[in-house]
Amino acid sequence: MTTLRLLRGRGFLRLVLSDSSAAAGAMLRTTSSRNYSLDVADPLLRTQGYVNGRWVSAASVFPVLDPATGQEIARVTDCGPTEAKQAVDAAYTALHSWKQYTAKERSHLLRKWFDLMMLHKDDLAKLITFESGKPMRESLGEIGYSASFLEWFSEEARRVYGDIVPSPFRDRKILLLKQPVGVCSIITPWNFPSAMITRKVGAALAAGCTVVIKPAEDTPLSALALAELAEQAGIPAGVLNVVPCSREKTPSVGKVLCTDPLVAKISFTGSTATGKLLLKMAADTVKRTSMELGGHAPFIVFNSADVDKAVHGAMGSKFRNSGQTCVCSNRFLVQDGIYSRFMEKLGKAMDAELRLGHGSEPDTTQGPLINIKAAEKVVHQISDAVSRGANIIKGGNRLEGSFMEPTLLADVTTDMLCTQEETFGPLIPVIRFHTEEEAVSIANASNVGLAGYFFSEDPSQIWRVAEALEVGIVGVNEGLTSTVEASFGGVKESGLGNEGSKYGINEYLELKYMCFGGLKP
Repeated sequence: MTTLRLLRGRGFLRLVLSDSSAAAGAMLRTTSSRNYSLDVADPLLRTQGYVNGRWVSAASVFPVLDPATGQEIARVTDCGPTEAKQAVDAAYTALHSWKQYTAKERSHLLRKWFDLMMLHKDDLAKLITFESGKPMRESLGEIGYSASFLEWFSEEARRVYGDIVPSPFRDRKILLLKQPVGVCSIITPWNFPSAMITRKVGAALAAGCTVVIKPAEDTPLSALALAELAEQAGIPAGVLNVVPCSREKTPSVGKVLCTDPLVAKISFTGSTATGKLLLKMAADTVKRTSMELGGHAPFIVFNSADVDKAVHGAMGSKFRNSGQTCVCSNRFLVQDGIYSRFMEKLGKAMDAELRLGHGSEPDTTQGPLINIKAAEKVVHQISDAVSRGANIIKGGNRLEGSFMEPTLLADVTTDMLCTQEETFGPLIPVIRFHTEEEAVSIANASNVGLAGYFFSEDPSQIWRVAEALEVGIVGVNEGLTSTVEASFGGVKESGLGNEGSKYGINEYLELKYMCFGGLKP
């Protein structure tokens, strides 16, 4: 079993995977006692809600914590149903003027918002790191990814084309028009606190919709910073609103955003269980919905694969954001002919590449999990697997606070909990398989289907497996697939609709048929 050796960097105990066999969990002690300062420009560190172009306070506040240390970094206004209703009303009022803006005018404003994001990318990245625990290099990557959606949809705004359809009648014309859906409730998660907002809001604003954003209670600062930059870009009052709230007030705020008759659409990224609740609430007023829900991605390595490429893909797919992404690989299936080589190379890569620590430390590749409950879930999955016969090859220990050792399990079987539910943590459970049919059957034995990955050098096999996997996103010889140009969405209980790409804006448009009659032939 691998351990961790401790390095001191600017007063912080930084963990680095090593080949030593001594236990390391008990060695990590003082991380929570260190003081890390969130140093960003004042206008970007906003702690009030943003409604109708004004910064507003509620009757109470809630704390935002640095998950790496447990220390409070800000207190944010705790909006309730009253503020949520005010935001919906503001968005509805603004809708009537915003949808009259020309596509070029909306495009110009979105582009200015993009430019401001890139100008302030370092400060925006710091916010992500301190409120979510993400390593700084990944936070900078997220800001680039996040801003790209504003750039993309600033361009797509001018390409919302309708149709003129040949009429079977000489005295009439058939036109198909695309118009904005209306007010959209945008409910986003903590693991990509910037990108999940712009992927939705960029498309909505480009289409002529207005929005009310409810960010995750763990990561409201990124959303409020985006609102500040939107205001600086000239986005009119009421077009974009943000109502941060605590976990305790989330149900009442969510109820307003999902049931108010003035809301025309809900776009949500989060767990499948929560998505189902929102769908039930939306049903009474028959709202449009986009749901990007949970995943349980398979990662298959066939005998024909380039093992080095597969190991590189596994490292990127699993350990990005410490395994806390909806598209990260959860179930690893390796064919028996290369199983031993893959396990050996993967273990060495984990030793060489993974470094745990505070996200602001330049060498950190693995930050904490978002909270202690998340770490406890990973521990529970490991314990269950070991009790059923799995062997710990690397890691396996819970560390200080919500830090979790990156863990590699061998001899995993499909009756283990880690193969049946999403992990959201740095755990690689590896199943040995014999045939292609067996691998595809295991991969598809899930009620969700967001992403799937496989490595093969056999062209015929690539086509067969890519078509057979029951997922919305397939990575072939690639562990990182997300890009603004491609669609993002799942099948089964992984959600409804698609985000990004040229198709993403359609989620915020209604198709209207106009029959222009009474014409003289």
